[in-house]
Amino acid sequence: MHLKAPEHQVAGHIAKDGKPGPLVDDKGRFFKPLQGDSRGEIEVKFYESFSSNTEVPDHIRRYFPVYHGTQAVEGSDGAAMIVLENLLSKYSKPSVMDVKMGSRTWYPEASEEYIQKCLRKDARSTTVSSGFRISGFEVYDHKELSFWKPDRKLLNGIKVDGVRLALRKFVSSNTLSDTSSKPDAAFASSVYGGSNGVLTQLLELKTWFENQTFYHFNSCSILIIYENESIHEDGARAQVKLVDFAHVHDGNGVIDHNFLGGLCSFINFVRDILQSSDESTDN
Repeated sequence: MHLKAPEHQVAGHIAKDGKPGPLVDDKGRFFKPLQGDSRGEIEVKFYESFSSNTEVPDHIRRYFPVYHGTQAVEGSDGAAMIVLENLLSKYSKPSVMDVKMGSRTWYPEASEEYIQKCLRKDARSTTVSSGFRISGFEVYDHKELSFWKPDRKLLNGIKVDGVRLALRKFVSSNTLSDTSSKPDAAFASSVYGGSNGVLTQLLELKTWFENQTFYHFNSCSILIIYENESIHEDGARAQVKLVDFAHVHDGNGVIDHNFLGGLCSFINFVRDILQSSDESTDN
């Protein structure tokens, strides 16, 4: 089995200080290191619960990575890893965005130290004000013929106007590293719009979250993916996926208002970008 580091990771844990990072193989699988504390156990517990939960509708399952169990991986000190579907394996030049959901990223059972750490990070970003923050993204630049990725630390400090700019850059065709040029949002209608676009998928998720009381998705992310290689011929092939379940807890019959509120807010931002793009096309 040939394993390598993923090429297009935009957020989350990476290999450092002797600890293994995520890996991918050539069979469409993604290997995520199990975190040593309770977070690893919580994530496995969620995947096993979700995989066997017959009350989750089939059309909702497509928004979650397929779970293949856990496995000890050679070359990673025998560390146990969660084996998942590699969401990018069928994309040639994927553009990817990670959006951390909720106006609160800590969970009720967390330590005071962890809560304070989260509060500081949340306050510096749009987490509290808008109910989500953009944790990272990468776009294929059609002018430079290479991938462009903004600095994650700078990205975490952006406010509302910065979020709007990032959402426009994510679907733009002009040179992205040039801060003086206005992003053209040329792919907005292909990626965000249409019957299979991001907005339609987010709205379908919203309908489920308005009713589901199985899980509370604390500090979970929405991953947005689209294909840049053949966007004009084959369409964007936009996908919305939920990832990062190390802080998921039982819903206990209560709607997850924290995630739902962030999702509604994010939907409004995407809708605004789509409408402004349509208006500029009409003029």
